[in-house]
Amino acid sequence: MNGGTQEFGTLLRRFRTDRLLTIQGLAQVSGVSVRGIGDLERGRRAAPQRRTVAALAAGLGLDADECDRLFAAAREDRSRPSAPLSVRTFPRGIEDFVGRRYELLTLAGLAAEAAGPGSPAGPAGAAGAGAGPTVVAVSAPPGMGKTALALRAARVLADRFPDGQMVLDLRGTDEDPPPATEIMLHVLKAFHVADTEIVEAGATGQAGLYEKLLLDRRCLLILDNARDEAQVAPLLPRRGSSMCLVTSRKVLTALEGVHRMSLRELSPQEAITFLGGMIGEERARREASALSEVASRCGYLPLALRIAGSRLATRTGWTVRRLADRLAVDKRRLDVLVAGDRKVSTAFDLSYQQLTPDAATLFRRLSAVPGPDAGAACAAHLLGRDLPSAEDVLEELVEAGLLDIIGDRFRMHDLLRLYAHSRLEAEEGEDGAEAVRTGLYRWLLDTTVVAGRWFEPGHGAPSPSYQGLVDLSSTALSRQWLRSQGTNWLAALRAAADAGDHAVVVEVAESLHWFSDQWIFWGHWPEVFRMAADSAETLGDDAARARHLNYCAWTLIVCERRPADSLPISTEAHAVATRAADVAQQAWAHFYQGWAYRNLNQLVRGTEHFGRAAALFASAGDVHGSLQARHGQSHILLLRKDAAAALTSFEETLVFLEAAGAAVEPHIAAATRIGIASGVGRSLALLGRWEEAIARMRAVVRHCAERGDTAAESRHLVHLAEVLIAAGRGDEAREALHACVTLAPGADPQRIADARALLLRLREGQ
Repeated sequence: MNGGTQEFGTLLRRFRTDRLLTIQGLAQVSGVSVRGIGDLERGRRAAPQRRTVAALAAGLGLDADECDRLFAAAREDRSRPSAPLSVRTFPRGIEDFVGRRYELLTLAGLAAEAAGPGSPAGPAGAAGAGAGPTVVAVSAPPGMGKTALALRAARVLADRFPDGQMVLDLRGTDEDPPPATEIMLHVLKAFHVADTEIVEAGATGQAGLYEKLLLDRRCLLILDNARDEAQVAPLLPRRGSSMCLVTSRKVLTALEGVHRMSLRELSPQEAITFLGGMIGEERARREASALSEVASRCGYLPLALRIAGSRLATRTGWTVRRLADRLAVDKRRLDVLVAGDRKVSTAFDLSYQQLTPDAATLFRRLSAVPGPDAGAACAAHLLGRDLPSAEDVLEELVEAGLLDIIGDRFRMHDLLRLYAHSRLEAEEGEDGAEAVRTGLYRWLLDTTVVAGRWFEPGHGAPSPSYQGLVDLSSTALSRQWLRSQGTNWLAALRAAADAGDHAVVVEVAESLHWFSDQWIFWGHWPEVFRMAADSAETLGDDAARARHLNYCAWTLIVCERRPADSLPISTEAHAVATRAADVAQQAWAHFYQGWAYRNLNQLVRGTEHFGRAAALFASAGDVHGSLQARHGQSHILLLRKDAAAALTSFEETLVFLEAAGAAVEPHIAAATRIGIASGVGRSLALLGRWEEAIARMRAVVRHCAERGDTAAESRHLVHLAEVLIAAGRGDEAREALHACVTLAPGADPQRIADARALLLRLREGQ
């Protein structure tokens, strides 16, 4: 009788045999399971909680003295340190674990609930009376560190589960992974269940033995690398207070009643710390910049980082820069990420080989997408299928852990993209891969033209014959697609320019001219219209070249806030337009020069060019140009602080707008009305007519918000604040400025900066 558990077990066995009870008989009268009683008597588990002892005492019919002896033995046993019966298969290689703080804290919290005082092992029925066992499904793409997290969690959480901890490799990526029955048998043997009992239970009763084993214990099971729900579901405890952590490349969507955890890449700093720990702090500090590049080229993927770190650690003569430069070559990167028998590409192979043919095809072809993500319509084009079919295939890739889903977009990790492209070239040939890319780029540009023309006068909605994969039935949907796909169609446009498809470049840029005013601060409009101007020059089309040079000048003034840089462009546009005898583009060149000089506070020259533009617009019959030239002249007067003249000019411009009626595109008409109303309000402020001015400015801000024009709203909130400050209403000005600063993305960055500066000045009492 060595150890407290033996003493308790021996006493329990003596009481049972004295009453001529079998274990089965005691189980029936006490409610404690046969497995639980047998383990207690043989010393295979710690002494039970008080309520289990009470159930046993009642079943045995013990008198008061015997009850005291049984409870005392249980207390004495629980007071001694126990050596939990456990199988700990913690392989080497996790001592340098980095990151996953949030995930480990979450698992610790769940473990505390699973092994807390409310769910101790006890009589049948009592053990499952609490919240029940805790199951956590951890999913992530290959190489993301699922197993490393599971092993770290097993070590951190082991003490919470004294009855046993097991790490079981389900070998889910094998061609023939073990079935659940084989795993159950392994667990039963690990906990010393007698072979005779297992044989007596037979194949049909083995699951029952497994369930009873876990019912009476607080165990931690790590089911690592599960293949699918069919393999893992029978292994999940249904009652008791155990915790089960399942890792899988697949999402295991069909598992019910589980906590879910999805792993992403390490943060840049975590990745650098991880590499530094492998190669030494001094070396990491000496080549910090190169080490940061290595981490980035590894995509912050734990497996890739470990391989890169291993190469550096075993090649002490290498500089970190040498590895960074090797990883910089996309086509060689996966070949470089090899250390011994560890290969990033091998980890990806295991997932790729389990895909259906359609999913494998789409996975390969998604590597042709130039941007970071794609939508279902893009997938449908790449597969040559309808949208519902493409969505089904995308879901398979998400379930397989090869795609992330963010909203309605699908994203592939950088290293997976490189791997997918290698499979594309290997299985469809270089010519086939190029055909996929060319077809995708052509589809992107065709869709861009249809979406962009929604905003162009004379075009609007797609024709009834449009049968595209993207829903472009409204301006809102078209705007959403153009913005979400900006990176992709811009790459396609660049490729068209490089390939000499100059007519396509001009057509696409032309279709986007009116839309560009809806996405002012995108950052790429100068490049788009400069490419179009260059393509037009190659085509020998001076009229188109002048037009796109003028568009480019506009982007430099409005989008880039570089009015001085726009002047050579608009001057060139005027010369080209003159050669082409295009009076309207000559006028627009003067208009953009006037705008640039106005922003440079060279008001005399600005007035001169606006005047020339107005005359040329009138001769060309360009209503839009005439309206804008009048508006520009009004702002010059406002900047000169000639309030009365400015007020008159703005009012005359409004009369001109109303008279033009439907000849003015609605978007331009609405924006110009707001600009005129703002100009009138600011002119009234200069005249000291404060109440009228403030009312006008508040109405302008309200109209901008109603239109969803955040850029204009930010601009006019600052103007409103300036008027309020001039009127001596500082508190109201602060409200306007705070509203500006807190606007959603899409606000004018310069106006946000202006608002912050004004708030600072108000705080300082200036």
